[in-house]
Amino acid sequence: MARILKRSNLHFELALERLPLGVASDRGYWGDDRTFYVKRASGARLWDLDDNEYIDYRLGGGQVILGYADPRVAKAARAGIAVGGVFALSTELEFAVAERIATMVPAAELVRFSNSAAEAVVDALRLARNFTGKDAIAVVDGGSHGLLGAAVWEAGRREEPIGVNPAPGQSADRGSFDGLIHEVPVNDADRFEGLLRSHGDRIGAFLIDPIPRDRTSMDADAAYLTDVRALCDRFEVVLIIDEATAGFRVAKGGAQEFLGVRADLCTFGPSIASGYPIAALAGREEIMRRIGAGVAQGGSPVPHPVSLSVADKTLEILDRTDALEQIARYGWRMREGMSQALSRRGICHAFVGPPSMSSLCCGESAPASDPDREKFDDAFCGYLATHLHEFGIICEADFGGPWFVSAAHNELCLAETLAKFERATEATLERLPDLRRRTASGARQTPRFFANPS
Repeated sequence: MARILKRSNLHFELALERLPLGVASDRGYWGDDRTFYVKRASGARLWDLDDNEYIDYRLGGGQVILGYADPRVAKAARAGIAVGGVFALSTELEFAVAERIATMVPAAELVRFSNSAAEAVVDALRLARNFTGKDAIAVVDGGSHGLLGAAVWEAGRREEPIGVNPAPGQSADRGSFDGLIHEVPVNDADRFEGLLRSHGDRIGAFLIDPIPRDRTSMDADAAYLTDVRALCDRFEVVLIIDEATAGFRVAKGGAQEFLGVRADLCTFGPSIASGYPIAALAGREEIMRRIGAGVAQGGSPVPHPVSLSVADKTLEILDRTDALEQIARYGWRMREGMSQALSRRGICHAFVGPPSMSSLCCGESAPASDPDREKFDDAFCGYLATHLHEFGIICEADFGGPWFVSAAHNELCLAETLAKFERATEATLERLPDLRRRTASGARQTPRFFANPS
């Protein structure tokens, strides 16, 4: 039975009067008749204006790592409110959170805060340029680092209608950075070395999100990052690792611990505060000391005591409990259950990425770069996501979009998710009868990088 979105549809028409696309951010727009509005959320579930109930695997872009309305987080937020507000002055909380980050991430010798992950990336680039005296930067082809100024690498490449869960690249703001940005494919150290041999005297930073939120099917290999680290050292390039999503989700020390690499500078997003608005820039003391000695950073509302208080509690929980182990176990079990459902129906597929943020790809093999998506069945994944939404399972509809798991996902969530995944798979095959014939002889693919420790 399809969802009823009567109240959401009515509110959408009202919201259009004041909000482009009827929403405050493009990612909230799912189509004129499918955009819905959240009434409340708790744990791993949320409810819309029509009281439809969902198990959520988007989690605010992976940021709500402890789940919605966690009582420990709520208590910390109230403590932050009691501080009194924003002063354009510092509180003791700043040091407390910086100390937690530095304890968990060896590369985070010094820490500064901002309001968004995109701001932190721009700050990191400004700092790297000042430190090296070189203005050009290298980035991974297809990567995205927010919608703020120089962080918009893909912007302007294509002009397409905004669709369901639009990619960040569907925005135009690029021209002023042409000539300063050099793009290289992920997992190709030879190409990166060739770029540095040609332009290393101009390139001051290499920016990479090794486990990207929008394309976990393009994760960086640990061996590649080892080579990248050595090349950055040789050519005096600042290695910036963007951990806006993976940070403190895939390991206590973030993607750097998970993949065995150490950044010169690294950035973190609201996941450090289970979704509350805060971000961090951290890195080598030698570079970070340029702040205040030639580089400006920060603003009056940064950082807010509420977000800092929640960050302090969130990081404490992640560091001192087995929350991340619970998330990983849930992720593995969910992947295994989904894989069994697809294999029984002869659907060739692969899961890539860590279990806390896996991507499901259906087709011949896991993609290593964006052009490889031609080998995959986007139509199947799109129809599957649409049916899951109707059945009350919220997941990304984009190709390669990850399934984020929180510490609040429990046994009831898992059983319900797998049962509805079976229903959605059958409904998708009914819409795409040719798919069954095309993949009937296909075998299940094993994950590229990650083995289940159990």
